[in-house]
Amino acid sequence: MGTYVVTGSASGMGAAIATRLRDADHRVIGVDRAEAEVVADLSTPAGRQLAIDEVLAQCDGRLDGAVLAAGLGPRRGAERTIVEVNVLGVTELLDGLRPALAAGDKAKVVVVGSNSTTSTPLVPARAISQLKRGDTEAATRIIVRRRQLAPAIAYAASKLAVSHWCREHAVTADWAGSGIRLNLLAPGPVMTPLLRSQLDSPTGKQVRSFPVPAREYGTPEQIADWAMTMLSPAADFMVGAVVTVDGGTEALMRPDAWPARLPLRTLPRMLWAMKQAPARGQVADYSSLPD
Repeated sequence: MGTYVVTGSASGMGAAIATRLRDADHRVIGVDRAEAEVVADLSTPAGRQLAIDEVLAQCDGRLDGAVLAAGLGPRRGAERTIVEVNVLGVTELLDGLRPALAAGDKAKVVVVGSNSTTSTPLVPARAISQLKRGDTEAATRIIVRRRQLAPAIAYAASKLAVSHWCREHAVTADWAGSGIRLNLLAPGPVMTPLLRSQLDSPTGKQVRSFPVPAREYGTPEQIADWAMTMLSPAADFMVGAVVTVDGGTEALMRPDAWPARLPLRTLPRMLWAMKQAPARGQVADYSSLPD
């Protein structure tokens, strides 16, 4: 039996994942604004620190895994809150919980992203950069200039920033080098309270017309099954991956975007990474192979 923290555990995908873990006889420390083992508001610095402190106190300094599923969808006037929860509610918690994850045995972390990262146009690169640095105030100033598009831009920018942050950190000595497998799960439309509210909103017609080749929405239980695989030993060799589960939307919109050939401009960085990898301990250990 392991100990796992799940943010957003009171509803939607977080609740489904927490249920799967408990059904597998694992201990779950849920984090949410209500009805959780740790009640905290991830939209504020104090709330995020409270969540970190309470989780560390309850897990006795050791975690076998974490699922960061708490998040806010597009909502007009709430752009700053969206990016605070969706970015800092992940990055600050992961920074604070990293020692406990490193104390586990090949701990797994699943961050719930979104396929909006690859299907939302006009997301300002500067806003993403500011969010990766943790400057939500500066990022929000940029985002609100998009006016009517600001809520959707805030959501997509937050998910892009957190996805980039996770991939950049996943391969470092503090994460992969400490035995922690950090990966992302990027769903499309999943029937959660968030999606239901969007369908019932004035923009519900646009939501219903969003292309999904599978011609059906996802369920929290399906996403929970994927998360359980990514929390299992099957993910021991999985680091910095983005698993898209969206009914085919990303493939429909961007069939040639991924896999993509290596751009020539990135070759120096790639060669430098290859040169530095042995010194940084970022190569496989083949010493146990039989002669």
